[in-house]
This record gives sequence, structure tokens and C-alpha cells, in this order.
Amino acid sequence: MSLRWRRVVVGMAAVAAVALAVSLGRWQLDRAAQKEALAQSIRTEGSKAALTASDILQATRRDALVHRTVRLQGRWLAERTVYLDNRQMQGRVGFFVLTPLQLADSPSVVLVQRGWAPRNFENRTALPMVQTPKELVFVEGRMAPPPSKLYEPGPSSVGAIRQNLDLAQFQEETGLPLLQDLSVVQTGAANEGLLREWPEINLGVDKHYGYAAQWFALAALIVALYVWFQLRPLLFVSKDSHVSRQPE
Repeated sequence: MSLRWRRVVVGMAAVAAVALAVSLGRWQLDRAAQKEALAQSIRTEGSKAALTASDILQATRRDALVHRTVRLQGRWLAERTVYLDNRQMQGRVGFFVLTPLQLADSPSVVLVQRGWAPRNFENRTALPMVQTPKELVFVEGRMAPPPSKLYEPGPSSVGAIRQNLDLAQFQEETGLPLLQDLSVVQTGAANEGLLREWPEINLGVDKHYGYAAQWFALAALIVALYVWFQLRPLLFVSKDSHVSRQPE
């Protein structure tokens, strides 16, 4: 390949690489904008009036209620409490405690993520000391998707202590008329042996801005390297040729 064609190929490769890097940077900016819009939507939903049980049951799309605040009245089904293992709060490992709530004046049941409790590492089968009132209770919180799942090799665990909880499987197991598409994350001060310092929802917006900056920096680096190694020698050659042609 001649020197001229080699320079053409290198130039085309540089242009393609810069275009790709800029395109990926802009895509990351678009993702950041989408997540910022979602974060604003979450704040807006959270500022609306609190939902009641009838609002939830009558909603045609209950998934649209996610992130709304809620105030419910009902009774705990304490015997159906589940302890999700290996969950963290305040940097400590323990359980997320989940108890179905039988809604007042309704056969429907909603799963409530009540809070976090420490585990006994000397006796891993011991359940934490959590108080569950038998009388009618009022629960404040926010609507949320079902509990997040951790990696679990093999079949899903069963029993009081579990790694994960699948709501459809739990409903089949218990026979409860459970709302499968939603749960409630209970908020408020620590009580009943539970902490409720839930982490704020992090959509990773800063991560996308960081990736965008890296892609744009790469594009700038490619341009700088092309100028230094491809165009600069041509400028010097042109200058030397001009000097050599000057009359003595």
C-alpha cells in the first residue's frame, strides 16, 4: 500500500472512531436525561396525596401507583412473615422482614416490607425479635415493586428464612389473595425491633455523565493523536520543501 493510501485509510479510521466515540457520548447524555426525568417523576409521585386501600384496589393499572405514598389499615398475618436473608442496612447484614397485611374491610392482602432486623450469626436459624401487633394497625409507606432478588443457586428457598421471595409463588404457597404486582415499603421511625432507614432510590445519573465525559475525552484524544502523528509531519515536510526552493 502506498503512503498516500495509507494516510487515507488512517484518516478514515480516525473519523470513524471519533464519530463512534461522540455518538456513544451523546447516547450516555440521553440516558442521563431520561433518568433525570424519571427521578423528577418519582419526586412528583411521592408528593401527591397518600393513597388508601380503595385507591389501590380500584386502580386499573396498579403499577402506575409505584412511588406513591400510602396509608393503609389492616391486620398483620404474622404467621406468614418472611425474613429475606443477606440484606443490608447501615452497613450491617441481616434480614428484610416482610409481613402480609390483611386490608381492613377487604379480603385482599398486600405484602409490606416492614424494615430491617439484625441476624444472630451464632445461630443462623434463629429469627430476630420482631414485635407484630395482633390488633388493627395503621401502616404508612410508599408503593414499590416486589422485593429485589439476590443471586440464588438452585431452586428458590422456602420457609421463614429465604434468599428471595416470588410473590406468585408465595400466593400459591399460602393461598392468600395477594396483590402480586406491588408491595409497600413501610416508612417511619424505628420500632417493633425494626430499622427503616431505606436507601434513597439511586438511578445512577452521575454514572452516565461520567461515561459521556470519557467518550468525549477519547474522541478528543483521537483527534489530537491524528493531528500529531499524521498532519504535523506533513506540515514540516511542506515547510522544508518551501525553504529548499528559496533562491540563494
